[in-house]
Amino acid sequence: MIKKITSALLLFFLSLNIVNAAGMIDDPLLTKIMIDQLEVRSSDGKTENVWEADIWIGKDLNKLWIKTEGEIADGKTEEAELQLLYSRGIARYWDFQVGYRHDFRPKPTRDWMAIGFKGLAPYFFEVDTALFVGRDGQTALRLQGEYEILFSQRLILTPETEINFYGKSDAALGVGSGLSDLSLGLRLRYEIKREFAPYIGIYWKQQYGETADFAQAIGAKTDDTQFVIGIRAWF
Repeated sequence: MIKKITSALLLFFLSLNIVNAAGMIDDPLLTKIMIDQLEVRSSDGKTENVWEADIWIGKDLNKLWIKTEGEIADGKTEEAELQLLYSRGIARYWDFQVGYRHDFRPKPTRDWMAIGFKGLAPYFFEVDTALFVGRDGQTALRLQGEYEILFSQRLILTPETEINFYGKSDAALGVGSGLSDLSLGLRLRYEIKREFAPYIGIYWKQQYGETADFAQAIGAKTDDTQFVIGIRAWF
């Protein structure tokens, strides 16, 4: 079913005729690559390399989005995710997104249908929410938000949060039903130019419920505080 959804998504996006020259003046074809996080996290002498990036191509109302994020620790990829989404503008500052998500890591891999909303809430809070539906009745809900505090035109502090819920337990991945984890980040960046900004910050994550129980069973920590250093860039 998920493969059919992905094929239909691609065919629908191509049917938008995004390269129609007659519409290039008023509604040009645009692209953007956004590397939101490319960072090293350090805690208790251990380091992790983390990435989070988006690519989109399209016009004002209709776009194709590619989202990817992951984590590498001790030279091994611990987490890796890719989303392929059709995005449609439904209101000022808000997009509806639907498509496909594939988790490459951890093993075993998982496939999901993704449905969500991305936009700018009142008081300029950036919000990205998504409901994921997998095989065998698996469901997951991800809530993300961030806010930018400008100390100057170049020095910017960004608090952010992410919360994950799961509809049922997945023991193979160490994920429990209900509230799974909560993470908070605080990053201070300096924009050398608009398209490039190094940053430093702090990142905290806490696991809950059955997810915490799974972690404790294998001797893993259920909470962690890490210092981060990285770069943010877009093209």
